[in-house]
Amino acid sequence: MESKKYTIRKDVVGEPQRRAFKIDYERDLNPDQLEAVRTIDCPVLVIAGAGTGKTKTLTYRVAYLVELGGNPQSILLLTFTRKSAGEMLKRAAALLKSTSAEQVSGGTFHSFANTTLRHYAEVLGYGEQFTILDDSDAADVVNLLRTRLSPEKRAQRFPKKETLVDIFSKSENTLTRIEEIIFKEYPRFIEQSEDIVKLKIQFDDYKRRYNLMDYDDLLKNLRRLLEENESVRKSVAGRYSYIMVDEFQDTNKVQGEIVRQLGTDRQNVMVVGDDAQSIYAFRGANFKNIFDFPTYFPNCRTIKLTENYRSTQGILNFSNKVIDAAKEKYEKDLFSRKKSGEKPVVVTAENENVQSKFVVQRILELREEGKTLNDVAVLFRSAYLSFDLEIELTRANIPYVKFGGMKLVEAAHIKDIIAFLRVIENSQDAVGWHRILLLHPGVGPSIAERVLNMITTAGVHTEVSAPEKNLKMPSNAQELLAFISEQSKRKVAPVEQIESVLRYYQPLMKDKYEDYQKREKDLVMFESIAERYRSMQSFLADLALEPPTESVVDLGVKDQKEEQITLSTIHSAKGLEWNSVFIIWALDGKFPTMYATDDDDELEEERRLMYVACTRAKENLYVTYPMNVYDRESGRIFTKASRFIEVVPPDLFEKWNLDFE
Repeated sequence: MESKKYTIRKDVVGEPQRRAFKIDYERDLNPDQLEAVRTIDCPVLVIAGAGTGKTKTLTYRVAYLVELGGNPQSILLLTFTRKSAGEMLKRAAALLKSTSAEQVSGGTFHSFANTTLRHYAEVLGYGEQFTILDDSDAADVVNLLRTRLSPEKRAQRFPKKETLVDIFSKSENTLTRIEEIIFKEYPRFIEQSEDIVKLKIQFDDYKRRYNLMDYDDLLKNLRRLLEENESVRKSVAGRYSYIMVDEFQDTNKVQGEIVRQLGTDRQNVMVVGDDAQSIYAFRGANFKNIFDFPTYFPNCRTIKLTENYRSTQGILNFSNKVIDAAKEKYEKDLFSRKKSGEKPVVVTAENENVQSKFVVQRILELREEGKTLNDVAVLFRSAYLSFDLEIELTRANIPYVKFGGMKLVEAAHIKDIIAFLRVIENSQDAVGWHRILLLHPGVGPSIAERVLNMITTAGVHTEVSAPEKNLKMPSNAQELLAFISEQSKRKVAPVEQIESVLRYYQPLMKDKYEDYQKREKDLVMFESIAERYRSMQSFLADLALEPPTESVVDLGVKDQKEEQITLSTIHSAKGLEWNSVFIIWALDGKFPTMYATDDDDELEEERRLMYVACTRAKENLYVTYPMNVYDRESGRIFTKASRFIEVVPPDLFEKWNLDFE
């Protein structure tokens, strides 16, 4: 029988399927986002540049998979916070006008590990009712085991419980031997390496014996479960038709292995991230994961999101050049349909205080131009770099909130120095005396109380010159009283007084703080601030104008009644955006840090930090640095701009040199 040919018109193909969807994906998404949403038949690596709609893409993909049918619980969405997963699923549900999207299996790696391990705990030698230790609980267990060390070992300079937990965690998350962690990051404990390794073994044995897991154990044990039990791996991975992972550039080695084990059968994994925004190596994040994904999944499709919806093209041109110099990267150039606007500005200031005065004045000008304070941010590499600016903002009555670090008077070692200065200024300052007395080994609360009673009744000068025999005061406490008595008689500028205090205090700081080398940078900055004061009274008064407040831990919560600018470390600013952004202290030695210049990997991470900072700005970007910086040992030193902005062609920014009327 002769067959006939029937032709399907192109304008008809797919129409019934498109009409079946509740969401018009082609209308709502750009071509690259649409491709990422609809590609479901192979592994997918989405390189999502800053401000390119990463969250929107993931949200629409969840909705798309739900619309395809099947069980929503067979879709797994792994994120770094429970909040981000919840928000994506709620948005998907709103798009679909249905609660089905909220049934998707969404959560963090740790919550997913906890749920899975409850079913298979016995396979690993645990009971299903195991208890999860938080960080403070884990530190307490470590401390308990630490106290069981022999007296001669405890007498050595052995790490404190928090330091030990950090070492153990870094080892677990990076799959690195403890000895290597100590050698690279804690060289002062090299002689104790063997004992630290033994303590880690005892820590693990203790947890297993008492059916405990800490946060690192959840990931480590899930990885073990999947790698060592093929039937279990197939059962767990088989539950999920589709797997999506957000912020893949910030996963550690253990998380990367978990993703590989879950997706190896069905090849149904989509990971989303940006290599240019990988800035959490200090937490154990493995920059290489995003580059290794195509190796683990050879058939993967790589999709790049490059249309930026946040910044003007001028800011993107500047930012693109910053990251172009990276040694290892996925090539991409972000572009924007926004009008070009003003070019970024690189500002050269005579010194730190001039830099601070510029930021304050420009903020006030932006407000006069109609910008709100809430839409202005000042970003910096390290929290201590904003101390001088905080004083100037307070003087100008500009309210601010600070993220990613403590304010000047909240840092414990700075509180110590201020206590010394207050006691020198006022020998009856009982709070200050109590703090500095307890810094001294052998001086406990009872001795401190006796010394305080003596000072309040007889005064510091008389008693120090002829201490009473029945006081039973340790020699170091007597030395402290002598030091305070001597200093209180001097009439010198605040910076000279601080130099004397630091000579006395630094040996105490080294005993009290194991990370004292990092804290020394704060002391240098503190001296720099004090340098422009002539009166200790006015210096201490300025520091006390704004009392310490607790850090705001949730950047998404803004319940303040008044406008306020944001001060933030760059790490805490990731994922956020403002109309106008100032990046301060953009000079070599501060950004990148002096320590990073000797390590290629750390230097590259610093470069990515600068890129993240630049791409937070929508319309205005100001990058500033002081030409002269105070150094305690050599005095003033001349500086040069950060190497990260020196690579940017001069036609892509304006250069401002500050002047005074």
